[in-house]
Amino acid sequence: MTREILFAGFGGQGILFCGKVAAYAGLVSGLEVSWLPSYGPEMRGGTANCHVILSDKPVGSPIVNNPTDLVVMNLPSFDKFEKTVAKGGNIIIDSSLIGKKSEREDINVHYIPATQMANDMGLGKLANMIMLGKMISVTKIISFEQVKKGIEKSVPPSKKDLIESNIRAFEAGYNY
Repeated sequence: MTREILFAGFGGQGILFCGKVAAYAGLVSGLEVSWLPSYGPEMRGGTANCHVILSDKPVGSPIVNNPTDLVVMNLPSFDKFEKTVAKGGNIIIDSSLIGKKSEREDINVHYIPATQMANDMGLGKLANMIMLGKMISVTKIISFEQVKKGIEKSVPPSKKDLIESNIRAFEAGYNY
């Protein structure tokens, strides 16, 4: 079992944090893990992405060229990466921010209004965790409890008051 996941969106949307939580959750569940963030000059407004590989075998390369799962939070990233998703794979789309529909018929596409949900719940900056929740509920690659542990590990001690809101956002996406 190997899942190659690409998280993509604008800098500032929590794309790298989302990948970090997934990677820690994979470690907690005993999987082999690779986490490769890409932000450079794209940080704060440009596109940012994060490659995460979760596998029951050693990971040979951290690069994700044909993701089994794409979590996308902006239109430029959707346009750039939609065609790269492996046949039979999944795209999780923040439909609050991306009005375009996928025309591919060889993949599974899931639309979730994550940004709107986060705003409605008073969790404005946690659409990323809603997206992660939806991706985990679709793929079942790691358990809800393991992701909770990943969140607890990823949130820095200085911001531990944000753990519960991250878990709430994750749960909303998971149950959507």
